[in-house]
Amino acid sequence: MWVHLLSCAKIGEKRLRRNFEEQFGTTLPRFDVMAALYRAPEGLRMGELSRTLLVSNGNVTSIVRQLQAQGFVRSVIDPNDTRSAIVSLTQEGQERFKLLAEAHHKWIADAFRGFPAERMEALVDLLSGLKSTLMRND
Repeated sequence: MWVHLLSCAKIGEKRLRRNFEEQFGTTLPRFDVMAALYRAPEGLRMGELSRTLLVSNGNVTSIVRQLQAQGFVRSVIDPNDTRSAIVSLTQEGQERFKLLAEAHHKWIADAFRGFPAERMEALVDLLSGLKSTLMRND
């Protein structure tokens, strides 16, 4: 079961990585950072962003710097803690994310085309239960 889950995830991730690179000249990690920031319009502290994405602070810092250089992300000093920065999407970043998200949605829909809806619903239910079990056992 575990091998099947990992192989499905890797196939999907490989396809998404290739599509982002070929069609938009960007990466899946950049998309993930933008998605997290899009869901938090007030911005996130770098530590919060790292925890949200389940990656190290160093990985997030590098990606945020790249997105800042492109004008998609801004960083401001946290007024409550001057040692911390709050990052958020710029207007241009929000527009870029919407474009990327639309393509992402299409790619996911295309990937699952041909997989019956009722089986998809059953799979979602099973995976939700598995996730709950794994989280309880953590």
